[in-house]
Amino acid sequence: MKYADGKEVKLGDKVKLWDGCYGVVVCSMDTDEYSEEFSKENWAYLKSGILISSDNAGLIHYMEPNEDLELIERGSGGKIT
Repeated sequence: MKYADGKEVKLGDKVKLWDGCYGVVVCSMDTDEYSEEFSKENWAYLKSGILISSDNAGLIHYMEPNEDLELIERGSGGKIT
């Protein structure tokens, strides 16, 4: 999956979902990347897309790119800080 600017979504990216809502990419089923907290064994059933853990909306699964999804900072490992 890619952001609106064409950059690839990567595990651990800090993102803005919409005004006032931020999160971290914790799984990318498209690239077969999973964080320690969100393992392949538990989340691979989603088959495609990305999983974001957000600060005030919980877990969100995007199957297709969302034009509002914005990269704030590249992260590593998908750990929520």
